[in-house]
Amino acid sequence: MDIRKIGPGLSVSPQIREMEIGILAAQGFKGIVCNRPDGEEDDQPASAALQAAAERHGLAWRNIPVVSGAIADKDVTAFREALAELEGPVLAFCRTGTRSATLWALAEAGHLSVDAILSTVHEAGYDLSGQRERLQGTAARRDTDNLRKQFPKTRPHDVVIVGGGAAGLAVAASILKRRPHLDVTVIEPRDIHYYQPGWTLVGGGVFNRDQTKRPMASVIPLGAKWVQAAVAEFKPEDNAVLLENGESVHYKVLIAAPGLQLDWDKIKGLKETLGQNGVTSNYRFDLAPYTWELVRTLKFGRALFTQPVMPIKCAGAPQKAMYLACDAWKRLGVLGDIDVNFHTAGAVLFGVADYVPALMDYVKAYDAHLHFKESLVAVDGSAKTATFEVTDNEGVTRTETRPFDMIHVCPPQGPLDFMKKSPLGDAAGWVEVHHDTLQHVRYGNVFGLGDGCSAANAKTAAAVRKQAPVVALNTLAILDGKAPSAIYEGYGSCPLTVERGKVVLAEFGYGGKLQPTLPRWLIDGTKPTFLGWFLKEKLMPGIYFDLMLKGREWLAEPNVLSHAPRPFEVEAACDFDSSNRQV
Repeated sequence: MDIRKIGPGLSVSPQIREMEIGILAAQGFKGIVCNRPDGEEDDQPASAALQAAAERHGLAWRNIPVVSGAIADKDVTAFREALAELEGPVLAFCRTGTRSATLWALAEAGHLSVDAILSTVHEAGYDLSGQRERLQGTAARRDTDNLRKQFPKTRPHDVVIVGGGAAGLAVAASILKRRPHLDVTVIEPRDIHYYQPGWTLVGGGVFNRDQTKRPMASVIPLGAKWVQAAVAEFKPEDNAVLLENGESVHYKVLIAAPGLQLDWDKIKGLKETLGQNGVTSNYRFDLAPYTWELVRTLKFGRALFTQPVMPIKCAGAPQKAMYLACDAWKRLGVLGDIDVNFHTAGAVLFGVADYVPALMDYVKAYDAHLHFKESLVAVDGSAKTATFEVTDNEGVTRTETRPFDMIHVCPPQGPLDFMKKSPLGDAAGWVEVHHDTLQHVRYGNVFGLGDGCSAANAKTAAAVRKQAPVVALNTLAILDGKAPSAIYEGYGSCPLTVERGKVVLAEFGYGGKLQPTLPRWLIDGTKPTFLGWFLKEKLMPGIYFDLMLKGREWLAEPNVLSHAPRPFEVEAACDFDSSNRQV
């Protein structure tokens, strides 16, 4: 737990877990204030469960959920009253602790000097300098729209990057590699960075999950400023981003790399049984070890593996879980006693036909049964049954319920909720970009990359490796008053781990065109190879952390073309006046 003391009676922290409440009680806390609404993140504990745990341990509970970026006067009043009523010491928490610290600052604005308040929260690790005007009481209304108007206009950052995942950090590093003195700011609320491609190997018993995480502070590129906060809203007409605490961050160029969300709730009953009753998923850091536990202990029965409709992170990951499980069962001598089934919402095993023959050889060798056009819609963990919507060749859909002893679920995936209402999003909520330059289709000084953008490529970390230098070069072009000329050709890669020691290294671009990185005489990606496994297991984590996230673009230099700019590109290549608007 990251507990930060604000004063004698109050501490704040990021999200707490049910198992930590007993520790809080043992540390002497008497009350808890929850400032986070339910449902902000997939793995967020429900406030009702936390409240029940608090009451079991004798801690008082107050629920004052604050919408990110919209701390209203009534929220401040409720927080002040809660602190007055509760016996201390009290712990207040939200996603990062920022909202709780902001509520305390605003609650104390009439009693302490602004300098004292800002100094206190700064010592606790929170920068609320953007709240100075509000703390001084210069505005009567405090809703989100008027919060933005209260802040003094400041010099815009050269580049603001939203998202500290693979895409956001890689592009920050690529920009600073080329211009180390640029003012580059990364906005990211999490304090841990995950190497998500490694979770498949955790579920296969190859990696320990701790190998796949590092402190966020250790991977922020040298020279970049990290703002640990969540974004509430994009304001592209004002060249600004609104943070959860109401502060506005202005930019000359914005790079949106928000990622996507896992929609566990789209499968009825799934969230309630994840991590128990034989229900698992490598798509969560905390569940990947459970996958391996199920695999190594299952001796007979039925194992189901599911894949939802596209797009998803790494289209091959659901079947990779199946292959590694089958290989383990084969080594343990129990494969013949396990009925293996792969249920995919798609009509084919893999979207690029060149790789299917090699994959089918393994499907046959493992005696796995393929079920096409089947979407998981419900899971009953206690009954150990899974319900699918099955579509036949005539387009008729019916439901079928099947028993299981183990089920590995790949959840449906889509844009983040706040992106669905964003002016940067397309109709679905993806950051709407031109697929070649990755420049936004409506805002010339905005780019998008990574899992959250609309480019029709595979959503993989390998895709980011090629996207980051493209966006870096095109960002610098906009800052220089030029048109973007670096081109992304849709590259993505999916190392399909068909057995422990063999990988089918799928590399392809737009339209399924093969784009191998290494010559075919060295590695034929359409066939299972040990070299592909060596790259996946031994080299790729280092390539990710020590090359891609540090701006070293090994075998990833972009194509730069000479072409006439689109009309809005000329408009985007502009200067900025004192109010941060384009001129």
